[in-house]
Amino acid sequence: MAQQGINVLALLKNGERYVFLYDDRSADQLLQTLGRYAADPELNFSWYDAAVLSQRIRTLRATGVEGSDASPTEADSSVPRNRLHRRAA
Repeated sequence: MAQQGINVLALLKNGERYVFLYDDRSADQLLQTLGRYAADPELNFSWYDAAVLSQRIRTLRATGVEGSDASPTEADSSVPRNRLHRRAA
């Protein structure tokens, strides 16, 4: 069966939680969303936060974690596992 991956990106800051779930095709949309959050003065989400999370997304893309169908036992143990898999019905 084919697997579809959902990536999880989270930030805990001053008791607030920002949790982003995205698939490989929506990573660019998430990058835009991080910018919108940083520009929103009502949120406790800074440009620094957006930059750190954006870099994390780009690093995951570059290391091939996104889009990989490797199981955790097949993957390099030095690569963080932030990917949830669900089996297609």
